[in-house]
Amino acid sequence: MLLNPLPKPARTPKPNSLGGVLIAATVATSVVAVGLTLGLAGRSEAGPLTEESKTLDQLYAAARAEGGKLTVYAGGDWKNQQDDTKSAFEKRFPGVTVNMVVDYSKYHDARIDHQIATKSLVPDVVQLQTLQDFDRWKKQGVLMSYKPAGFDKVHKAFKDPDGAWIATDVFAFGAAYNEQAVGKDAPRSVRDLSAARWKGKVASAYPNDDDATLFLYSRYVKTFGWKWLEGMAANTQYLRGSDSAGNLMAEGKKAVGLGGWVTPGAEGSMIPNTTDPFVAWGQREAILKTARHPAAAKLFMNWQLSAERQTSDAWSVRTDVAPPAGLKPVWQYKNAGLDAFPAFMADRAAAERLRQQITLYIGEVQGAPTPGRLGTHPGR
Repeated sequence: MLLNPLPKPARTPKPNSLGGVLIAATVATSVVAVGLTLGLAGRSEAGPLTEESKTLDQLYAAARAEGGKLTVYAGGDWKNQQDDTKSAFEKRFPGVTVNMVVDYSKYHDARIDHQIATKSLVPDVVQLQTLQDFDRWKKQGVLMSYKPAGFDKVHKAFKDPDGAWIATDVFAFGAAYNEQAVGKDAPRSVRDLSAARWKGKVASAYPNDDDATLFLYSRYVKTFGWKWLEGMAANTQYLRGSDSAGNLMAEGKKAVGLGGWVTPGAEGSMIPNTTDPFVAWGQREAILKTARHPAAAKLFMNWQLSAERQTSDAWSVRTDVAPPAGLKPVWQYKNAGLDAFPAFMADRAAAERLRQQITLYIGEVQGAPTPGRLGTHPGR
């Protein structure tokens, strides 16, 4: 009902030296100039990258002919969190099997870097919360440039203009409460939750464990002050997994769930029903250039971006898919942090400084990762 895991995909972005004699520098400059000229010529001959023109049925036939296999590394909190996506895809496209491997995005990105370095890449598709990795991977040339059908309908905040990645889902982190548990004492703002009367009634994801929660808390601290966090530390049970707090709240074991998945506009949801800051972002997705199953990967991307899938959530990445009654498109909410979150994720030094400051208040992260420990090559 409220602060729960979403029913479809759970939640990946992205040397130069001077020296030597003058003739070496001149030769190097000439080589670079020639290379740039050839590169520009090749781009001109190839033309701009266009959207996929094949239908889902045509892409399906290609995926079947390829072998009908696909592996996706997806950011998330529980091993079975992507089961609904897997079931829906395989029902829609019989004979194509997708292996959805779920782990925290901060472990998946390290895993992918390790696999690239050791030439042992497992996934065909990656869809992660670590937005900064996609820009880095684009520069490294490890992502396939590809524009699924409907690419031009995707809001500019949710796509790379060159087709290196695209967001297929909008996720939102914030707060929600159990209406039966709070009764007439419903909080009007997250600010209220630091008061002594909420002691023992609040659960939250660890902000020093998940970057989206960390960014959310940074916005709370900026709005409500460090004194608010001091009160929260006394009132709150902190948990691993961005949906763990919401599960306790939905079960009535806690009155409020904070710092993780929220269904916008749902009963008890505090987003976007208050003026509190929250966090919304597009979960980025890309096909690896060396994917073993590129046809199946393209089918998966086009299916996720299709209108039939984009109408199943509160917010769509597409500008031509209207949100449910009572909601505006996510990019119209100034308190969503839609542009600020990618910038936050890109500044790793600042994020780490903030993480350590928050740890001073709430302590170190405790407990095993909720998806388990998957090792270096899950899904192989």
